[in-house]
Amino acid sequence: MGKRSAVRESWLLAAVILGASLASGQPAPAGTAPASDADDRQHAARGLGLMMDGDLSAAIEVFQQIQHHDPQSPLGFVMEANATWWRVYYASANLTDPDVFDVTNQEATPYDSHFNDVVKISIRKAEARIHAREDLARSYLYEGYAYALRARLEGLHDRDLPTARAGKKMRALMLRALALDPSLTDAYLGIGIYNYFVDSLSAIVKILSVFIGLPGGSRTEGLRQLQLCADQGEMARAEAKFYLAKDYSRASEKQFEKSLHLFHELQQEYPHNPLWPMLIGSLHFRLGKPQQGESIYREVYQNTAGKTSEVDVAVHHAASQALKRLHPGQKFP
Repeated sequence: MGKRSAVRESWLLAAVILGASLASGQPAPAGTAPASDADDRQHAARGLGLMMDGDLSAAIEVFQQIQHHDPQSPLGFVMEANATWWRVYYASANLTDPDVFDVTNQEATPYDSHFNDVVKISIRKAEARIHAREDLARSYLYEGYAYALRARLEGLHDRDLPTARAGKKMRALMLRALALDPSLTDAYLGIGIYNYFVDSLSAIVKILSVFIGLPGGSRTEGLRQLQLCADQGEMARAEAKFYLAKDYSRASEKQFEKSLHLFHELQQEYPHNPLWPMLIGSLHFRLGKPQQGESIYREVYQNTAGKTSEVDVAVHHAASQALKRLHPGQKFP
């Protein structure tokens, strides 16, 4: 089981950070993002829709178009890193378990190297904009995204210390973004995940705190922040809903009906992605409805048979393995 980190965040802390910035005599951040960035965010939202609907290749094409349109912006690169993380997830994670933080036995996937390259580019471009004091709040947000994705990848590979270090860096950047612009609700995706898992993994956090001074967290605050992002996020709304559904499915929560409702919403919004019904089937087992769960597994297995997209192939294999576990004597190619 992968171990994750989270962090306590509050509006008071954000105000303190902002106050310190003003007291230091630093110039105020630009209030309005460039029009080109607003246009790019609209394209990024379209790419994210494709990503959540299971078309990773098309999503990456959209994100690379953003890179060509504004090669100095970190946005297109961090979004490509996001889609690449999902490629790693489909290639290696346990797709029948609603807990995304279940880790793979593989130390690396064929996508890891490219993921790391794009994350580094994202960080470098965000830092350049911060140094130039250009659209500061969003620049901090995009750099925070990059570190959040790095933490998510390290978590998939069950590497606790690198996960915690990246998560700590993400926390500082996201809080800085919110201090400069409290309307950047997308920041609560990373903060909410961090906050929830630091509190959920307290024994591990105590050990890591000795090495890196990892701040504490709050499970309930993390859930609240993820809900806020799921309700009001600009680009991170769907992924916040995904993580919130997974948190509700965990043994520490056991709010399976809430999780089921959220996955049904994702299925309705993104009907071409077979992952959503797969996770819905898994939740039926947790709700004590194994026949209904198996029926959904079989439907997913049939609907993905013969399809060639990486998502369909991955979910088809997961459905096959799930059915084999239920019926060891039967063949499910």
